[in-house]
Amino acid sequence: MKTNNNIPAYRFQGYTDAWELRKLGEVAEMYSGGTPSVGKKEFYEGNIPFIRSAEINSHNTELFLSELGLSNSSAKMVNKGDLLYALYGATSGEVGLAKISGAINQAILAIIPSIGYSSSFLLQWLKREKNNIIEKYLQGGQGNLSGAIVKDFFILFPTLPEQEAIGTFFSTLDRQITLHQRKLDTLKEQKKTYLKLLFPAKGQTQPALRFQGFEDDWKEMKLGELLSYEQPTKYIVESTEYSDEYSIPVLTAGQTFILGYTNENLGIKYASKDNPVIIFDDFTTSSHYVDFQFKVKSSAMKLLYSTSSDNNFYFIFQVLSRINYKPENHERHWISKFSQFEILIPTLPEQEAIGTFFQTLDQEIAQVEDKLASLKEMKKTLLRKMFV
Repeated sequence: MKTNNNIPAYRFQGYTDAWELRKLGEVAEMYSGGTPSVGKKEFYEGNIPFIRSAEINSHNTELFLSELGLSNSSAKMVNKGDLLYALYGATSGEVGLAKISGAINQAILAIIPSIGYSSSFLLQWLKREKNNIIEKYLQGGQGNLSGAIVKDFFILFPTLPEQEAIGTFFSTLDRQITLHQRKLDTLKEQKKTYLKLLFPAKGQTQPALRFQGFEDDWKEMKLGELLSYEQPTKYIVESTEYSDEYSIPVLTAGQTFILGYTNENLGIKYASKDNPVIIFDDFTTSSHYVDFQFKVKSSAMKLLYSTSSDNNFYFIFQVLSRINYKPENHERHWISKFSQFEILIPTLPEQEAIGTFFQTLDQEIAQVEDKLASLKEMKKTLLRKMFV
């Protein structure tokens, strides 16, 4: 047994023993299964869940084996709570504790720790090392892992009580991350539903769902009549040497949104809650509502403003975000396409009711996104600090 005197940066109180370096194959039993013959239909007419690598962390499976299929093939059983590790293809390196008892094939390695070793500790170590393992053994993702490779992983282990403390801690943190992810997914699905219900369907002049007191038909206007534009040239950042120590965000209208922060104090766009702006990617047609000061990365966007105080700007932003258009060519789209689109709008009071509703919902989504990102970043930091 090799001993390494390294200790993690963070430890739970009361633990002082050195961590011991062991090969995983020395401290755990491992096995994979096989795939029942696809040509024999009777193998797939039973009630034994057939867990595939993409289903490691799922309660549900799509295929079920019969006892005949299990006994006449190399598929192997695993129990709920067993540690499962994906070996093949795009899922290589994925790991989880089995949510159900079922059968596995050769794409999954079951890892059953010996007495004195914790599945929950190993789970977190394998999560922590996933990228390093793929880079070392799969040349950036090409090829498959194997049981022989996994057995040769060298891991530093603390005592079992410390393993269990670490495993329990990260299991609790994982549950928090999962709960926030589910909440975020639910909120986003709710928004999709309300965007359908609170706006008229194609060919209609009234939405299916309305706030109380509104009955008038919506009227048709061109989007370019509701929004004017400005070229962003004078707000383009000069240096891309960004730093979190600086205060001015540099924005893109794409998915990344905030590219970084600059200390440049000239050419700042002074948007605010009272004077918001929409940044519109002229090539991808994605957009963001911005109510804080910023600079931009390039001229490949338009800054959009409301043409009249008789319209609610956040409502117009929702109208813009609902447009189902997929760019087919690498060309600018605002002037030639989007400004000409015919859209429907209600009276100002109804615009304000809808705009306020979605602004509140978007703020809740943003809060959950921020909390989720914070939890994930916290976990990354703690995985570095609590393991050797």
